[in-house]
Amino acid sequence: MIGYALLPWIALTGHTLVNAALLRRPPREATVTERVAVLLPLRDEAARVTPCLESLLAQRGVADLEIIVLDDGSADGTAEVVRRVAGDRVRLLTGAPPAAGWLGKPHACAQLAAAAGDRDVLVFVDADVVLAPDAVAGGVALLRSAQVTLLSPYPRIVGAGRLVQPLLQWSWLTFLPLRLMERSPRPSLAAAGGQWLVADRAGYERAGGHAAVRGDILEDIGLARAVKRSGGRIALADGSRTATCHMYASWRELADGYAKSLWASFGSPAGAAAVVLLLLLLYAAPPIVALMSATVELALWSVCAYGMGVLGRVIAAAATGGRTWPDPLAQPLSIVVFAVLVARSFALRRRGRLSWRGRPV
Repeated sequence: MIGYALLPWIALTGHTLVNAALLRRPPREATVTERVAVLLPLRDEAARVTPCLESLLAQRGVADLEIIVLDDGSADGTAEVVRRVAGDRVRLLTGAPPAAGWLGKPHACAQLAAAAGDRDVLVFVDADVVLAPDAVAGGVALLRSAQVTLLSPYPRIVGAGRLVQPLLQWSWLTFLPLRLMERSPRPSLAAAGGQWLVADRAGYERAGGHAAVRGDILEDIGLARAVKRSGGRIALADGSRTATCHMYASWRELADGYAKSLWASFGSPAGAAAVVLLLLLLYAAPPIVALMSATVELALWSVCAYGMGVLGRVIAAAATGGRTWPDPLAQPLSIVVFAVLVARSFALRRRGRLSWRGRPV
């Protein structure tokens, strides 16, 4: 009886295991002959752009590589830091203010892509990402071997947020059929992480580039869907062995970062409520039920359900360079905190109080 009652948790954790086994990874020490442009949009990143720049300048394995940096109206001396660290080894552009209907990051990325001319491959990188010396070559090699238009190698997340940040990788390993996503033409079945994207230039242009997602808060997922609508293919990969991303330095930064985008992640408030309720029932409720159980059988079922949730987190962490212990034990609390962040995002959205980097969202 307990076995049948645990079927949802067994199925989800089994799916996590299957995805982890099939997860693509950029090859190490690859060499590529294509013309590659690494594109780095910056806005008020003076305090943290140096490690990213230094890692880009150290890239090897790409025969023809150009690094293009765009200063998007920074007020903290970002451009001066770029000049001091990179000198003339990068092309530094001064970005134009976003036109009507454009959000800041899509506008910056569109300008960078235009500046790249007819390069074969475009590699978009955020300022909080640090790449291993063979990362760009490995990303391009995997883009071609997987025969996709857009590749999203997910970096290892470091910094603040150990309680909720691992849910990013865990969620797509647990709920998203990765290989089916690659084969399916459905735009709704798409995922991507904008910290590091590798795009075939021709396919990127067929999809409309960042102009196609000019007003999207989640421009990375929007771009993946645009690629599918244009007939292209996308793929997620584990980039934790070749890239790290220091997304947030504090819990306050994390809360504000999640607030600007979580409201747009579920399609509608009703969709968000349904997803959050399901997560709470599956992963937060079992420990509570175990503590309040009137029977041994119910207590045993609850403990097993909790254990399956923890196991799923362990599998996801092992596959993506995360902490396999003891962080997964806090899975119920992670889900509760995530639910609070979702509610806060919608509340701030309703009040018109969302902004990022000094610009309203």
